[in-house]
This record gives sequence, C-alpha cells and structure tokens, in this order.
Amino acid sequence: MTNLPEGYRPSPDEEFMNPLQLEYFRRRLLDWKKEILSEAENTLAVLQNEPLREPDMNDRASSETDWSIELRTRDRQRKLISKIDAALRRIDDGEYGYCEVTGEPISLGRLEARPIATMTLEAQERHERQEKISRDD
Repeated sequence: MTNLPEGYRPSPDEEFMNPLQLEYFRRRLLDWKKEILSEAENTLAVLQNEPLREPDMNDRASSETDWSIELRTRDRQRKLISKIDAALRRIDDGEYGYCEVTGEPISLGRLEARPIATMTLEAQERHERQEKISRDD
C-alpha cells in the first residue's frame, strides 16, 4: 500500500497509473463501497424497525411506494458494488485505467468522474450507438 501525500490528485504530468494513481483510485473505490454499504445497513435497520402497516390506505400506498423505490435503489447499488469490486480487481491485475476494447488509457478526468469506467469515452459512445442500433432493429 502506497502512502498518498495529503491532497494528492492524479495529474496528466505524471506516469499513467503509477503507484500513487493506483492507490488514489483504490481508496476512492473502497470509500465509495463503504458509503454504499453503510447506506444499505441504514435502510435495512429502518425496514426492520418501522412497520409498513399504515392505518390509512393512502398513507400505506405512499409508504409502500417509498419502500419500493428504496429497494430498487439498493438493488442498483448492489450491482454498483460488483462493478466497484471488478475495478479493484483490475487495479490488482494491473489492468485498471485502460480501455477493455482498445487498450488505450482512459482519461483521468473520466476516471475521476466514474472510477468504475472500463472504456474510453469514444469506445463507450461507439458501444452505446451499437446498442441503440441493435435495439432499433
């Protein structure tokens, strides 16, 4: 584990995916995962402690809708955790930061915005266009 200088941010002026950058993104991913898991624990605690049986039908419908939305959000976050875990494995395997389609470096700006990115912006756009074309057929 590499020590990060206080306030460190990856820079295009340094070697791409050097140990500092890898440690920076590892910590971002781990912090993100911890935050998601903490939110999930809070949701579970509330679900276990709050009865869903509202006496008024409108209140009950509203509560059930709120919980349904909350549970869908948790499901999306569960999928996000698996993407975070995959990104952490790519760091360990030395593949993090490189496009899975072209092998080119993914821009630091894109990785800052979406640390789980697996493709360059251009490759992602091509992929989405292909997906749209195949959906339209």
